[in-house]
Amino acid sequence: MELSNDIVLRPRFQRELTLNKEAVIQAFLDAKKIQKNFIITQVDDHIFIKLPKKEQHFWSPQLHLEVEETAEKHTLLKGLFGPNPTVWTMFMFFHFVVAGLFFGFGTWAFSNHTLNKPYSSQIILLILMVVAWFVLYFAGRIGKSTGSKEMAKLNRFMKDTLNLQENNQ
Repeated sequence: MELSNDIVLRPRFQRELTLNKEAVIQAFLDAKKIQKNFIITQVDDHIFIKLPKKEQHFWSPQLHLEVEETAEKHTLLKGLFGPNPTVWTMFMFFHFVVAGLFFGFGTWAFSNHTLNKPYSSQIILLILMVVAWFVLYFAGRIGKSTGSKEMAKLNRFMKDTLNLQENNQ
């Protein structure tokens, strides 16, 4: 699995398994009992894997797995790497604030232009919002690269738990 996607900040993957859904979930519940390197939680058909608190930092990723049964002994495993949901929500909130301000300043600039009033300060604010968006984007990229080794550890743990090889199983 390739984790170095250039644009996506939260990499996703899908994998078809020749195990039933209960066996996949049970494999992670068994792993939870015998190891202390990862925190595993299960809610219905969703499994969350993350590092222990003492090893986490602001951008620490977690792996969210969704287990869907497609046939009697076939399961579709959907995975999503991402930061803590609280961090991601804050990050998206900042993006929406910047977008809202951009549209607000754009409307203000258009109104002033239409009324033949000076609007250079609004244009400067629009440019600042574009700069803020780039800052947020690159902060996310830095966060992704900071957590890439941890993402690889989570991926390796998932494969080891399910006894997956690098072939197309």
